[in-house]
Amino acid sequence: MRPLRYSINVTLDGCCDHREGHTDEELHRHSTEILARADALIFGRVTYEMMEAAFRTPARTGVRPEGMEPWMFPFVQTIDAAKKYVVSSTLDQVDWNAELLRGDLGEAVQRLKEEPGKGLYVGGVTLPLALAELGLIDEYEFIVHPRLVGHGPTVFAGLSKAVELKLVSRQEFGSGAVAMRYEPIR
Repeated sequence: MRPLRYSINVTLDGCCDHREGHTDEELHRHSTEILARADALIFGRVTYEMMEAAFRTPARTGVRPEGMEPWMFPFVQTIDAAKKYVVSSTLDQVDWNAELLRGDLGEAVQRLKEEPGKGLYVGGVTLPLALAELGLIDEYEFIVHPRLVGHGPTVFAGLSKAVELKLVSRQEFGSGAVAMRYEPIR
């Protein structure tokens, strides 16, 4: 069974607004490695549209977008090539190597997990909350940035019951960010 992994950048005060994190070459390399451990990505509509707008290579030419740092391009190439599933009740179609995931969310994701492969990755805020409620996430990674911003959305706001986790790894970055990886205690 393929594990479903989740990773998100957060500030010390819990803000998960993507505009508030600090991204450098080392963190981009880490994010590229995270995506490379997955056979497919699962996004909600908002995350899919945000990622597509930021990282889809122009006309699939493989050319680095103007103004993009060279060290960002391996991440762009990895996410651009990845198979994607999009959970949305408002989109009628998707492209960018993606397909819509329809029907019962729990059953659809469970079917994907049962396929052979190295794993699945989920990103965003709303969809991971629903998947955590269903007990479908097998690994959580929080990349905590040394910043206080005092605003913004927080991850897992509204979770109906606690999810007990055990720390399985910890990695420090030169920027002061720390990636902590957890697995649910079942």
